[in-house]
Amino acid sequence: MPARGVFARLAALAAALACVSAAPAPKGPALDVILAEAPAPRLSDYRLFEDGRPDPALTPYALNTPLFSDYAEKFRHLWLPPGTKVRYRADGVLEFPVGAMLVKTFAFPADLRRPEQDVRWIETRLLIRKAQGWTALAYVWDAERKDAVLKRAGARVAVRFVDGQGRARDVDYAVPNQNQCKECHQLDRTLVPVGPKARNLNGDFAYADGRENQLARWARMGLLEGAPKPAAAPRTPRWDDPTEPLAARARAYLDANCAHCHQPRAIASNSGLFLNLEETRAAHLGVGKGPVAAGRGSGGLSVSLDPGHPDRSILVYRIASSEPGVMMPELGRSLVHDEGVALIRQWVAEMKP
Repeated sequence: MPARGVFARLAALAAALACVSAAPAPKGPALDVILAEAPAPRLSDYRLFEDGRPDPALTPYALNTPLFSDYAEKFRHLWLPPGTKVRYRADGVLEFPVGAMLVKTFAFPADLRRPEQDVRWIETRLLIRKAQGWTALAYVWDAERKDAVLKRAGARVAVRFVDGQGRARDVDYAVPNQNQCKECHQLDRTLVPVGPKARNLNGDFAYADGRENQLARWARMGLLEGAPKPAAAPRTPRWDDPTEPLAARARAYLDANCAHCHQPRAIASNSGLFLNLEETRAAHLGVGKGPVAAGRGSGGLSVSLDPGHPDRSILVYRIASSEPGVMMPELGRSLVHDEGVALIRQWVAEMKP
């Protein structure tokens, strides 16, 4: 081949390579990485965030009453593969399609009284719906919030912040290992989401274009099928809304913070103490109920709930403790939730025998 022809072909190849290298990077979540058998080593591999912001394909959401996690702020997002939808269920967690991803970022503002300033991202947890079931993964962010790395064995992160009363707080924040994820997310011995039930999503969210009920929004956007109007769907009360009945708020709080273990189908079913919102039997809610195993976790008290007497109630004693082996829940927090304890104390104090 003449030299001129060789150079022409090389020039054409170089031009083609230049076009490839100049092509824009792929956008949006990477479905192949999401569905891969092995988890990605870095959160950036999933393409969920860009420049520290969630990808526009992610839908933000919130729960009416969430789990307390040492006063951490939580930013929740849903992603669905194109062409798929969530199926409505009145009871339990909504039915998510294969490829669906629940993205939850834990963060601490430097001062809880100014929650939008100086926010430090600690970790992002992923729940991925694969063909064989759900997978739970935790990624810990670097100090510059450029990327997060997979921590299958969990991690400890020192966190300092100022709480709502102006008190300085230090937390040895615990990122859960995979066994701990399975323990809290176990139902019928299967790993499942906990929060995204229809009743916990049946509330307004402040979207960029205005406030809207989340169930209505998801249905309108084609993300949810089979849902009734929000007024006809069940609803979890907001634990921190003083306009709602005290008992409803207290039950919602216990449902969010205790019922992932304390319900008939979960890991603490042998306790006979069922704190899920659907439970109505007084004895199973702990009223006059003695502990299954009387150890130091009982604090020397006789019953889980003693109506009118929060100081004589094991349940109050344990949620007001930060001592390992006594405190409940036993995972997910190291601080006492002062506001939550005050709510449950008031509920028990006003409870009629």
